[in-house]
Amino acid sequence: MKLNTLLATFAATALLAAPVFAQTAAPAASPAPPVESSFTSGRKITIQNFRPQDQRGLNIFETPKAPGVEYTGFKIDVGAAFAAQFQGLRHENTARPNVVNNVNTNQLIEIGNGFNNSTANVYLHAQIADGIRVQLTSYLSSRHHNETWVKDGFLQFDKSPIDIAPLNTLMKYVTVKTGHFEINYGDAHFRRSDNGNAMYNPFVGNYIMDAFTTEVGAEVIARNKSIIAVGSITGGEIRGTVLNPKQRSASYIGKLGFDRQVRPDLRVRLTGSMYTNNNSASNTLYGGDRAGSRYYYVVENTAATESAQFTSGAINPAFRNRVTAFQVNPFVKFGGLEVFGVLERAAGRASTEAANRSIRQYAIDTVYRVGPSEELFVAARYNRVDGALAGMSEDIGARRWQVGAGMFLTPMVLAKLEYVTQDFTGYAVNHLRNGGKFSGIMLEGVVGF
Repeated sequence: MKLNTLLATFAATALLAAPVFAQTAAPAASPAPPVESSFTSGRKITIQNFRPQDQRGLNIFETPKAPGVEYTGFKIDVGAAFAAQFQGLRHENTARPNVVNNVNTNQLIEIGNGFNNSTANVYLHAQIADGIRVQLTSYLSSRHHNETWVKDGFLQFDKSPIDIAPLNTLMKYVTVKTGHFEINYGDAHFRRSDNGNAMYNPFVGNYIMDAFTTEVGAEVIARNKSIIAVGSITGGEIRGTVLNPKQRSASYIGKLGFDRQVRPDLRVRLTGSMYTNNNSASNTLYGGDRAGSRYYYVVENTAATESAQFTSGAINPAFRNRVTAFQVNPFVKFGGLEVFGVLERAAGRASTEAANRSIRQYAIDTVYRVGPSEELFVAARYNRVDGALAGMSEDIGARRWQVGAGMFLTPMVLAKLEYVTQDFTGYAVNHLRNGGKFSGIMLEGVVGF
């Protein structure tokens, strides 16, 4: 039989036999249910009492008391966040030349348009029991450290590990955190960019005086209806040690306020926070952001490096050995309009100073979000700092305006544009920052999941 005749016979036989096989074969599987699209809703949340690392985490302050998901056993969840900027800033100063070894240390380094090094975070979450989870955050790359290093690691309880009725009742209102964690002083730290994670910040840069650090200790959050109270005791420094005990004492942190959804379109929150430490070898309440400023090299001299001068544009009052600080934060969200404020006063000193000095910060953020999922926004911020720095006879300060816009391309992808202008005030004529100012545009892309 010829080959083409054989193939035709085989095809015909297969077609005739198909109905017979169809009657005896297993029934076809039913269509799979539609998969929830992460393009519009973000990835599935599997960890309880969790603040999402994407758009859904906006305007969440303390981690939610509601579990969010049902406990079905031990789970591990890995997340990450990445950020990169295009910088187009220019700077100038009027400082008098200070020549050392034939080099003017008050001459500004030349800067131009370009891309900053990308930054990245990785998150490891583990649900180890019902209402009990572990979190570990590492910086894979940052401005101050190119190598990987751990930011925090802590254990959080939202349910009692012991099945005793009084404890079960208490834990309906209380959250307990223990380990090495981001301290809960003020509300501004919930809205700032944290290295690779810039999802919650409607701007590119953080505040001029940035109250952010991690310390080792324990924190208790009590919530009942709209009232919130926080109390923490920590070791007072960014790392734990048993050396030089006479130079160290505990830090005490407290917060009291309310957070109420008055109407479906109106939310009002107001909190007051306090941080105090009377004896520390190296306190970092205003110097704990080792990830660094977003504004690279601004108002820095020709010897500046990316990692050594990682706080460009910021003011650190350097209360290394004693500090007491207060911060008040109003927050209102009415429809798509958000207003957030910072009123802060801090006093303290370093070991070489005989008396305390003080510094103050004021800021107001206005954000307007539009779209079906509020994926588009415009924003403006005014930020001012005034106060005393060590070794300076007059008060210094800085004024900054930030105006920007952004768009969530998906809940996990954010693009931002910002125009920023800042000037320093009060610095002596022989100081690099005398007449210092910078301005220009910043573009930032963020991925978080």
